[in-house]
Amino acid sequence: MKKNLLFLILLCFPVILFAQQDAWVYFKDKQDVATKIADPISILTQKAIDRKNKHNVVIDARDVPVNETYISQLKAASGISVFAKSKWFNAIHVRGSQTDITNLQSTFTFVDHIEFADRSLNVTKNMKQKQQSKFKEALTTFNYGSAANQIQMIKGEQLHVANYTGTGMTMAVIDAGFPNVNTMTSFQRLRNANNILGTYDFVERDVDVYTNTTSNHGTLVLSTIAGYMENEFVGTAPDASYYLFITEDAPSENPVEESYWVEAAERADSLGVDVINTSLGYTTYDNVNYSYTNADMNGNTAYITKGANIAFEKGMLLVNSAGNSGSASWGIVGAPADAAGVLSIGAVKSDGTYAAFSSRGSNAQPSHKPDVMAQGQFSAVITEADIITTSSGTSFSSPIMAGSVICLWQALPDKTNAEIMQLIRESASQYTTPDYFLGFGIPNFQVALNTALSVESEFNDQEINVFPNPVKDLVYFKLPSNENGVTVNVFSMLGKHLLSTLVTPSNNQIEVSSLSKGMYVVQLQSANISKTIKIIKQ
Repeated sequence: MKKNLLFLILLCFPVILFAQQDAWVYFKDKQDVATKIADPISILTQKAIDRKNKHNVVIDARDVPVNETYISQLKAASGISVFAKSKWFNAIHVRGSQTDITNLQSTFTFVDHIEFADRSLNVTKNMKQKQQSKFKEALTTFNYGSAANQIQMIKGEQLHVANYTGTGMTMAVIDAGFPNVNTMTSFQRLRNANNILGTYDFVERDVDVYTNTTSNHGTLVLSTIAGYMENEFVGTAPDASYYLFITEDAPSENPVEESYWVEAAERADSLGVDVINTSLGYTTYDNVNYSYTNADMNGNTAYITKGANIAFEKGMLLVNSAGNSGSASWGIVGAPADAAGVLSIGAVKSDGTYAAFSSRGSNAQPSHKPDVMAQGQFSAVITEADIITTSSGTSFSSPIMAGSVICLWQALPDKTNAEIMQLIRESASQYTTPDYFLGFGIPNFQVALNTALSVESEFNDQEINVFPNPVKDLVYFKLPSNENGVTVNVFSMLGKHLLSTLVTPSNNQIEVSSLSKGMYVVQLQSANISKTIKIIKQ
């Protein structure tokens, strides 16, 4: 009897089993990706973060968990059981009838596509279209509006195209007042992302930096980096995080402001700030006995300059306006821009030619000054009244540059502050023939990134070479003599899987002409090799 019962169960079971289908349901997006990547401890253990950092593994959208709200909605769907989930694929494993599973696509707008474990149930045409659509994924693009010329001059928009907009990086803006930043619509995007991490007025010893009516300088400066008005204005690092510090006592000029600045820089260091932008400079004071001379601009005399050199030694990257004394009697770069550890920024006109007010370098300085140039004459800014206008000064060429600097460092997190500065100098228009007016010239951030990635793709251990990088159509792989094949997976910078193939010594290339322009992550895996690199598609 037991045998007969068992036989009956086996006869019926196949019918029950195959009425149910297994499938993977892929979702279109995840929740708060940028915020979670910027705060990886919220999604990864510290040990995991340390390991990724050690091996230069990018923390990206694949590390962000699947949206639990989506999962809950599918669990409640008719005839559907959920068995597993994958953050890497942004998908869940479901079981149900073919009809119930198929209905998920039309019922839930967040479902991207469905793949049945029984591949004969998948519609070949639709799957082919889906694969093609992956290669057409749009990367980060902005309509820069009034701010277009000043970012395009230094090719900072190419960093944005590659999805480097400052996410996860932190800048301290040390300046004068920041009136209305807490209410202006042009900083709404910044506030919505909780990207103003803290404020402090070192002059008044108060956290309020928004009601300082003596100067709107900080607001104008911040707008060139973090301002955002859709289709009208985009700063050079719209997704970075910021600390806003006041150290300038606008009504007077006194060396105590240098002390405030050093105190602010120390706080920035303790908070883990990556980049400091300062659109301030000190040369002469109301009390002439406190004033410096040209000879004092030697990179190691002014208190603020010595403080800046320490800040550089602590690992921060300091970007500072060169000064507006080019056509005045003073003439040369002031403190702290005279420090060797500071990337000092001069000003050019909209056509890239020298702006007469921009302070010049001199042989008194230990390193060539100014370092590089950005648009500082008629730069687009946003006033405290939320009005786009133009203003002139190295006060604006500096933050325009600083935003692209922090985006470049986001792209190259293993580089030191000195290495990032040197990449920027080397990319500039007159690197081999610098002068005291334009310094090394106008940098090209696309070239700076390409140069770094070209070096990066040639692994130090010489196990494998990937070339060319940047690439247009075909990527080639030179494998070591003991390697018969390597699996290559290509992902977008948002973690979307785009391509998987096997590369061998006889078939050592992959076609990438269908990819959009931008940055991609390439993972190489075999029994002997485990590598992750970044490539640029031109």
